[in-house]
Amino acid sequence: MLIGLAQWLQGLSPDLGFLRVFQYLTFRAVMSALTALLIGLVFGPWVIRKLAELKIGQPIREYGVQAHLSKSGTPTMGGVLILLSIAVSTLLWFDWTNRFVWIVLIVTLGMGAIGWVDDWRKVVHKNPEGMRSREKYFWQTVVGLVAAVYLAFAVSESSNMRVLELFVRWAQSGFSNPLPPNADLFLPFFKTISYPLGVYGFIILTYLVIVGASNAVNLTDGLDGLAIMPVVMVGSALGVFAYVVGNAVYSKYLIFPYIPGVGELLIFCAAMAGAGLAFLWFNTHPAQVFMGDVGALALGGALGTIAVIVRQEILLAVMGGIFVVEALSVMLQVTYFKYTKKRYGEGRRILKMAPLHHHFEKSGWKETQVVVRFWIITMLLCLVGLASLKLR
Repeated sequence: MLIGLAQWLQGLSPDLGFLRVFQYLTFRAVMSALTALLIGLVFGPWVIRKLAELKIGQPIREYGVQAHLSKSGTPTMGGVLILLSIAVSTLLWFDWTNRFVWIVLIVTLGMGAIGWVDDWRKVVHKNPEGMRSREKYFWQTVVGLVAAVYLAFAVSESSNMRVLELFVRWAQSGFSNPLPPNADLFLPFFKTISYPLGVYGFIILTYLVIVGASNAVNLTDGLDGLAIMPVVMVGSALGVFAYVVGNAVYSKYLIFPYIPGVGELLIFCAAMAGAGLAFLWFNTHPAQVFMGDVGALALGGALGTIAVIVRQEILLAVMGGIFVVEALSVMLQVTYFKYTKKRYGEGRRILKMAPLHHHFEKSGWKETQVVVRFWIITMLLCLVGLASLKLR
């Protein structure tokens, strides 16, 4: 919005030439991060007070880690503050004609709405489980598929009209028309190796990445500050990739597919980083507020969507390795428990408790040790991902 206002003011008076700084993507990215950070820090105490007044407190599962029982009643749904900061900051600083930022915003707010309903049921109905898994998965599927179908054609074309043309051409070809090379699956650390996905392959992969990332971040959000800092680091790294892929010179030099308009996602990534750091101010141990599903599902969906747009789905799994391992720990624990119960009549466990961070707690690690060590691992994985920019 502000970039359009600056251009309009420049047209009114030549003396306002200094407003050209608003055209620089890096300047707007810095301002986006600062704006989101300030919004979060300023409105954070007010949001926490309101959540406490409404008695929106976090219910704690009785079969969970006993040390967490003291957290019962801590205000939850603090993810509303994160989404508010991201949305306001992004809308202020990005170019409103950019379709990629809009689709990321839609996915983020869509997943956030699902999380909001889930959290609300936990609070109002005093049910720690919240929304039934099938219902939650259904709505996540709706959001994920809508985004996947649109992005299957959007990453290959420069405008929404061209996206529509490509979709129509695909339908007229009997749903068999291949996608351009920009939509291929690219392998990190390799210069020229990529695999054509086709429309169906792209849609399936995109759906799995968006919904999978959303749930993985949600499963990771179990300790004070555990999920938000990795989100900040992975989101910032994806912002760097967005800047490269959206720049004709840098993408050619670093042998990345050039996708016009993708660079504008740096504004969203910067806003996510600023909002995340502001939330961490209140979420650090001992937490004054939890983000809840409204924040975790939304942020995971945002990371997955951005990774698809910048064509770095595999690197998302690398840099977000903590999220992947946390999700796998739950899947393996549940699968093994059901298998052993069916075969031996008694369910057995691989871990002391899932997700993985609870296993380490039950193994004697303090909560802060688990959190900081997971942060360090994420930082190292993000550096590995960023190294792939040049090591190709």
